[in-house]
Order: sequence, then structure tokens, then C-alpha cells
Amino acid sequence: MLVLLPPSESKAPGGDGDPLDLAALCWPELTDVRADLVKALVELAGDPSTARAALGLSPRQDDEVARNAELLGAPTTPALERYTGVLYDALDVRSLTRAQRARADRRLAVGSALFGVVRGTDRIPAYRLSAGSALPGRPTLRSLWRPTLGPVLAAVDELVVDLRSGAYAALAPVPGAVTLDVLSERPDGTRAVVSHANKAHKGRVARLLATTTGEPGDAVRLRALLRRAGFHVEHPGGTALTLVVPAERASR
Repeated sequence: MLVLLPPSESKAPGGDGDPLDLAALCWPELTDVRADLVKALVELAGDPSTARAALGLSPRQDDEVARNAELLGAPTTPALERYTGVLYDALDVRSLTRAQRARADRRLAVGSALFGVVRGTDRIPAYRLSAGSALPGRPTLRSLWRPTLGPVLAAVDELVVDLRSGAYAALAPVPGAVTLDVLSERPDGTRAVVSHANKAHKGRVARLLATTTGEPGDAVRLRALLRRAGFHVEHPGGTALTLVVPAERASR
């Protein structure tokens, strides 16, 4: 089972690993695009005002531009410890046992606008680039990634659970992947899409999938595993699952 997580805008600073080695990252088929984008970000950082516009930043976020300037020399850390925020707080990999972390390292990967996709163990520096960023003079990130990232993900020979957000899933959809929508249910039975806490609920699901000893092979078995763990999951059909959360818990 491969669980694809969305990245986060926020990144943990620092690290204790050697500088970025693109050749050491998983899925070497992506190296050329990765190298091109790293080079583009480093060059873009030399013009802070243009970088802000391209990356959707304010002058108060110039530290993000400075991070990009240091991409090739900055220390690295495993991707699962680099990304931060609501989903990664719920995933909480640092609290896992050694056996659980080993399973998480095998099963978890993170979609990335800069790297396409990285394993949780891949060592990366802090950076700033979003799926919707528009780099000057270059095609859209979707146009850059789909021809190379698409075949890589399509070739994964195991169940793929795609928890990426829409913008990152659009970089390269995975045929046959199981997806998960999160809905809140009010006492009267009406439902609404969970927005703010969506990441927290997906983080809890990711933690379970990262640590379970089970190996579901399809959406039906995955739903059964989640239900045994106490999640209210419905299977509308195909490879789509729906996580239903009581309205009073939807914001937590």
C-alpha cells in the first residue's frame, strides 16, 4: 500500500542531513524535472520582488525566498519530518514506535510541486513552491509534471490511497487510486464538505494506514479496515470512499 499525502506550505527549519542530493531521492525518473525546478527557484530568489509574485508571498515572507536561494546548500531532513501543519500534527510520526515508523517509511509518500513525489525517508531541504505557483517564462507545473510523474505513479504495483489535495492530485492523477472525501453530518442528517479540519481527519487516517499490520488490496477492504478502527466510512462506489464525521467533531 502506498499512501500519497499532500505537502504543506509550512516546513520545519534546519535539519542534520547533508545538502540535497537529487540522485539519492526515490523515483530517479523524476530527477531531470526536479533539477530544472530547483535551478529555477534558486535563480528566481535572486529577484525577490519577482519571486514574491510568482510564489504568492508578501514582503514579510522574504525568509521563504531566502530558503529557496539556499536550496542546494541547506541541510536536509526526512520528508515526514520536514512538512508540518495540521495533517502532519495528526500523523505525528515522532510518536511512532520503531516498528510503526518502519511501516510508515515504507508506505507514506508526499506529493510535491518541487520534487513531484518523495518517500517519507527522502531527505529534503525547506523550500517554497506550491502546485499553483507560476514560474516566470516556464510552463505550468501541471504541464511540467504530468508527462513524467504520471507514468511513475501509474506504475506503482500496489494499492494507492491518494490523500493529496486537488491541486496536487492534478499534477498527475493516479488511475485506480482510492480517494477519500471528508463530510460532516448534522443531527438532521444533512451533510457538508469539511474544509478547515479536512487535513486533521486525513492525518488521522494516514496514521492508521501507516501503522496498521493489515494490507488492504482494494477500496472494499480498505473501508473495512477503517471501520474496524472506528472511522465511519462509506463506499459510494468505484474507488471513492467518504469519511463521515459528526458535525460537532468536524472542526477538530
